[in-house]
Amino acid sequence: RCHQRSMAMLDIPFPPFLAFLASLGVLCVALVGSWCQHWRGGFSLDGGSRTFNWHPVLMVTGLVVLYGAAALVYRIPGTWNGPKLPWKLLHGGLALGAFVLTVLGLAAVFRFHNSNGTPNMYSLHSWMGLATVLLFSCQWAAGLGAFLLPWAPAWLRELYKPIHIFFGSTILMLSVASCVSGINEKLFFSLKNGTTAYKLLPAEAVFANTLGMLILLFGVLVVGALARPSWKRPDPNSLDSRQVLGMPPLGAQP
Repeated sequence: RCHQRSMAMLDIPFPPFLAFLASLGVLCVALVGSWCQHWRGGFSLDGGSRTFNWHPVLMVTGLVVLYGAAALVYRIPGTWNGPKLPWKLLHGGLALGAFVLTVLGLAAVFRFHNSNGTPNMYSLHSWMGLATVLLFSCQWAAGLGAFLLPWAPAWLRELYKPIHIFFGSTILMLSVASCVSGINEKLFFSLKNGTTAYKLLPAEAVFANTLGMLILLFGVLVVGALARPSWKRPDPNSLDSRQVLGMPPLGAQP
C-alpha cells in the first residue's frame, strides 16, 4: 500500500508538467540569447563572430526545444480522442520548423568559418551535430512517408512506428549532447587570451554552464515523459484503452 501511495503521489497530471517544461524551454532559449547578446557581442549577418552567434540560438531553439515540443504532441490527453490527422500535421509541422531552424543554424556557422578561414567539421562537436541533423532529416522524411502520405500500408506503419519512436528519443538526446558540447567548446575557444581563463570560472562560464545543465534537464524530462506509460496515447484495440477512451468493449452493444 505504501508503494501504491508513493506511485500515486508521483503520478502527476500531464498538463502541469507540460507547463513547467514549456517554461524551461523558453528559459533555455532566453538564456542562450542573453549569453550571445551580453558576452559574445550580439548578432549580425556580416560573416563575423556575431554571425556565429546565430548558431547556438537557432540550434537550441530548433534542435532541442521545438523538437522536444514535437515529440510530446501525442502525450497531450486532448489528442487521444477524435481524428489523428490534425495532430499528425502539428507533430510534423513542429518537426519541420525545428529542421528549418537547424539548417539556418548550420548555415550561420559554416558562413562564419568560411569567412574567417576556419576549417569545417574537425571537432567531435561538429561530427556529432552533423550526424544528428542527418539522422533528423531521415527521421522526418520517413515519418512523412509512413504516417502522413495516404499510400503507406497499415502494416508498414505498424512496423515502423516503434522505430520512429526510438529514433525520436535518440535524436533528442544527440541534440542535447551536441548543444552541451558546443557550449563547452565555445567557452574553451573564447575564454583565453585577453579574458579570464575558463579554469578560473568567470561569470560567463558559470552562466553558460548553467545553460548547459538546463538544456540537459529539458532533454531528460522530455525523454522521461515519452517513456512514462500513463502519459502514452492508449491503444484503441486494448480493453483498458477502450475504457479510458469511453469505447464499448469488443462484442458489446453500442
